[in-house]
Amino acid sequence: MSSETVSSLRGSLLLAAPLLTDPNFSRAVLYLAAHSEKDGAFGYILNRPLDKFVAELLPTEDMGRLARVPVFLGGPVSTDKLSFASLQWSNKRNTLKCQTHLSVDDALYELDMGHEVRAFVGYSGWSEGQLEGELKLRSWITTSPQPILMTGEDITTLWEDILKNMGPKYELLASMPGKPELN
Repeated sequence: MSSETVSSLRGSLLLAAPLLTDPNFSRAVLYLAAHSEKDGAFGYILNRPLDKFVAELLPTEDMGRLARVPVFLGGPVSTDKLSFASLQWSNKRNTLKCQTHLSVDDALYELDMGHEVRAFVGYSGWSEGQLEGELKLRSWITTSPQPILMTGEDITTLWEDILKNMGPKYELLASMPGKPELN
């Protein structure tokens, strides 16, 4: 890559640009759990609920309290795998902490601690330099996590809600139709 390197975006949100045509990521809100130009990036889509609970995907397993944990589509990679992550918002630091790849015991512990636990089918991943290339093409809008991630009532409007909170320019983007080519 050129001398214009992207610093680590770990802990940031990626919002799909309105004209991103990949159906896997249309209007997606991703949390980047890991990122480096050399090693690539990894994260989960936060606004694709599957309207299922863990017990529905693992009916023969005794998952205890995890049985009622909601399941999300984390991305198009390894959709045959289920993983757990905990999300915690810190009002003091105004940050989101996300712990990924939790074991069943770790996920139960996070629930005991009062943290939100989500299950993800699949994940989103980029190889070395791939995300940087997509950022140069302006396929993604980067921003810091916002409290609405944890308090939003309708997770399916998360993309629009975050953009609207980012200012007038982004509010205009949020109001773009889902398929502008049809207008």
